[in-house]
Amino acid sequence: MTLRESARAVFDAALRAGDVRPLVQRALAGLSLPPTGSVLPPRSRVLAPHGRVLVVGAGKASGAMAAAAEQALGDRIVDGVVAVKDGHLAPTRRVRLLESGHPVPDARGAAAARAIHDLARTARPDDLLLVLISGGGSALTPAPAPPITLEEKQALTRLLLRAGATINQLNAVRKHCSILKGGQLARAAGGARVHALLLSDVIGDPLDVIASGPTAPDESTYADALGILERFGIAEQVAPSIRRRLEEGRRGALPETPKPGDPLFARVTNTVIGNNQLVVTAAVERARALGFTPHLLTRTLEGEAREVGTGFVRMARDIRAGTGPVRPPCCLVAGGETTVTVTGQGSGGRCQELALAAAIEMGGLPDVVVLAAGTDGSDGPTAAAGALADGESAARARVLGVDLAARLADNDANPALSALGDLIVTGPSNTNLLDLYLVLVG
Repeated sequence: MTLRESARAVFDAALRAGDVRPLVQRALAGLSLPPTGSVLPPRSRVLAPHGRVLVVGAGKASGAMAAAAEQALGDRIVDGVVAVKDGHLAPTRRVRLLESGHPVPDARGAAAARAIHDLARTARPDDLLLVLISGGGSALTPAPAPPITLEEKQALTRLLLRAGATINQLNAVRKHCSILKGGQLARAAGGARVHALLLSDVIGDPLDVIASGPTAPDESTYADALGILERFGIAEQVAPSIRRRLEEGRRGALPETPKPGDPLFARVTNTVIGNNQLVVTAAVERARALGFTPHLLTRTLEGEAREVGTGFVRMARDIRAGTGPVRPPCCLVAGGETTVTVTGQGSGGRCQELALAAAIEMGGLPDVVVLAAGTDGSDGPTAAAGALADGESAARARVLGVDLAARLADNDANPALSALGDLIVTGPSNTNLLDLYLVLVG
């Protein structure tokens, strides 16, 4: 097996570890329901004998989560609606899966958000609202607070993405322009019990940040949201309706999102059923099985993608020189999510930009492979999950007439890496547990 093949084998093992079906079914095995149509054992009861199960949710992996929930709960589910990214469908009978736009919200997502909100409002005190949340859920369910329009919220998202905002910052702003996020889905359910299962694509698994925390207390404020816009210098570029809402909220003229200690959360349970630890652990184990000494760098990787990529190569050089943290053959493993400050007009994503920067930095360095890929199967607005690069990538680019430095300057990693055959394409993976980064040194 070549070094490149080994890197892909490690990544594939990590993806398998993030399969949502067993994660959902294990989580629901602790949920006691009367046996009608249910495959679950009796435990502490959380649903009244005549109560219904309603399913709502949103996210790239939430369609697969809904299919797993149907297998576990059978005909106790009477209705459901879940928003998913285009192409991320799964076989369901009772739960409607509605495709929506991501990463920029669209009208389909706004309609899906209204459908989710409307269904939650039908929940009765004896019912259980099962909420299935994964990364991407925030963009997939835009529910702008009047008079903010969808188009204005779309423009807000684009401004924040281009400015290099983190997912935490992006969600803090969006939830204060929404009627669904920031605990407001739980509020819509009234007195019904809410049981939320979450796949975390956020470093540290903060409940209020995953998909903008529709069932979690929100610790961010209008002041925080406005401060983020001001920090990035875009406060004057957003729509006046958005700026006015955030300013009014900061003054206390609008009610805040529900905070910790709000009585409504007494009947709400939020459970993280999967996070980046799953894929990182699987990657470490697979690397060891392939004969590499694994070395876990971090599960909280952040930073500008191109800078992280060049840093990985410098680390590989240190290892080859005998001054690194581990001896070759080895596999450095990291989880997290980098960012890209977009200044060009090209096509790509954070993982592809990282791999492109690494390819330039390697420049002939032998026996080193850098892989960066999203566990959700998509990296930016492209069909690739990410990419890998080795010491020969730059030489192959010169033969093909591809100027890697110029492509990097234009944030145009996707076509460059496609020409080199260095893209990783998995299709929708039906999971979403942050990104995985590998550095293999032979």
